Formats: sequence, C-alpha cells, structure tokens
Amino acid sequence: MAELSEAELDALVEEATVDAYDEYEQLSGFHVMLDEHLATPFQTIVLGVEVTVKKIDLLAGSGIVAICGREEHRQAIGILDLPLPTPPPEGSEWIDAYRHWAP
Repeated sequence: MAELSEAELDALVEEATVDAYDEYEQLSGFHVMLDEHLATPFQTIVLGVEVTVKKIDLLAGSGIVAICGREEHRQAIGILDLPLPTPPPEGSEWIDAYRHWAP
C-alpha cells in the first residue's frame, strides 16, 4: 500500500473527529474508525513471537490498543506500537491517520 499524502491523512483525521468536542471524543472517533475498518483478526510478530490481533479496544489510561493473543495468553498493545505485517491488513490507513493526529 502506498504511503498516504498529508492531505489524505488530514481528510481521514477530519472524518474521524468531525463531531468531536474534545480530545477524548476525538480518540473515541478514531477507535470507532479502527474498529469498523481495520480487518481483524490478523497475524503479526511482536518481540519475535507470532500473535493474532483479535480486536481493537479503547482502554482508560492506555488509549487505543490491539488485543493480541497467542494460545491462552492475551496482551493489549498500544496501536501505535504494534508492528504491522507486510502487507498490512485492510484498513491500516486508519492507524496512519491516528499516528498523524496523535499528540
């Protein structure tokens, strides 16, 4: 997937935050967009171990996280810290937009 331009990223940010009044509502807008558009589950490698990204969640104090699993283990990893596979899953442009917006 080609890297998005500044204008394309700005348009995605606008779409995610259009009705938001404060930073928390903007964060919630990104969560909704990621939950709706990022194709889960998908496999990726975290610290040399293959994991399955099961879903995206919004956790108080942690922000938007990917819920990753391997066997019976589960771990929430900040979406901006999550290494993506090549090629990235459908909808990963929303991670780029969130990174573009994040303070």
